[in-house]
Amino acid sequence: MQRHLALELASTIRHDGSGSVADDLDTVSDTARWLASVADLLPATHGFDAGIGEDLREQVLALRGAVRALFARAVLPGPPSPADAHRLLPAEQALERLNASASREPVVPRLRWDEGDVPVVELRSGGGACDTRVVAALARAAIAFLDGPDRERLRACTAPRCVRYFVQAHGRQQWCGTACGNRARAARHYERQVMARSAPQPVRTIVES
Repeated sequence: MQRHLALELASTIRHDGSGSVADDLDTVSDTARWLASVADLLPATHGFDAGIGEDLREQVLALRGAVRALFARAVLPGPPSPADAHRLLPAEQALERLNASASREPVVPRLRWDEGDVPVVELRSGGGACDTRVVAALARAAIAFLDGPDRERLRACTAPRCVRYFVQAHGRQQWCGTACGNRARAARHYERQVMARSAPQPVRTIVES
């Protein structure tokens, strides 16, 4: 399954399995672990051995807020993730924050042309502090996702307690994964049973002969 760095960032807010929402960027240590988990998608972290501080965590948090606000806009007229639907950034502010984050690092185009293959343009870092490169790379990944075809298939999972966004694998997919699908079906079955028990029962009339 293809991984999207923008989705990985948005999914650092997730259901914790106990009815609450967990934040994978809650502390500096949490942020360091998450960055390590997406290092293969984020070349800007290569060689990052100076430690991750609170300033970088706060920048990534701010960027995540912008990305989730734009994801909520992208899934309209469908519902947004319930995790932060009540406190989303206005779309224009989210756009400004995303673009400002992406522009912090200068990038230069480089042409790669392997023998027997077609030419490919790659954007390479033009320099800057590692914190800046990390945040800018995350922002560029979000811009690329929102500019790409997968934006049209972005959905918020509607399973009970789930707060994830996902890319539909097919047009009928409603949930981000099998576990959420099972939970949603169980909730619907339970709701039907409750409604059946609470429905008025027909009055039986006994006719005496």
